[in-house]
Amino acid sequence: MLVSIPDVLTADELRECRALLARASWVDGAVTAGFQSRRVKSNQQIEEGSAEATALGRVVLDALNRNLLFSSAALPSRVFPPLFNRYRTQQSFGNHIDNAIRQVPSTGFRVRTDLSATLFFSAPEDYDGGELVIDDTFGPRSVKLPAGHMVLYPGTSLHRVLPVMRGERLASFFWVQSLVGEDSDRALLFDLDMAIVRLRQQVGDNEAVLALTGVYHNLLRKWAIV
Repeated sequence: MLVSIPDVLTADELRECRALLARASWVDGAVTAGFQSRRVKSNQQIEEGSAEATALGRVVLDALNRNLLFSSAALPSRVFPPLFNRYRTQQSFGNHIDNAIRQVPSTGFRVRTDLSATLFFSAPEDYDGGELVIDDTFGPRSVKLPAGHMVLYPGTSLHRVLPVMRGERLASFFWVQSLVGEDSDRALLFDLDMAIVRLRQQVGDNEAVLALTGVYHNLLRKWAIV
């Protein structure tokens, strides 16, 4: 299931993030790459634990906590502290699949990467190329969203970032461990939740809406691991 989530960041938050990105120090993106990914990865990242990375991460996590669409699609249990990358001319990230488990630095916590996320800071017109391409059952899906928007997709997906041909592509990326580990189960719950929301908007909280809401929560209770 691939979900685009609009307006994760407000205009003020986006300005704050861009200011932090502008003064951050950047290192080789290979520092967080696995053995396979390191061979095809060419970009830069803000060093984990730096003041700018910490401040940026706080903004992103606060935005996620209030976003109902993210909560419905991801059913988050744990979120890996957001990371931040930069692609400049001719930089790219070839085909790879994200590591199944991520260790949170300096802690004993691990995150199972059920979902991968990319939150865009650069506007599409600010750079050429740099599309995130995700392979799913329907073939390659090309993603290049407005600044402040985010895409959420299964961590099991083969994906890549095409070479940037002009400008600069700035983004945050991170992983989510979901309460519901199976992507097909999450997709069913998400579709059901969105249908309930639409039905409630049309008819209010009638008996059918309440019954469907009960079905949703009983399925979540059945599948969730807490």
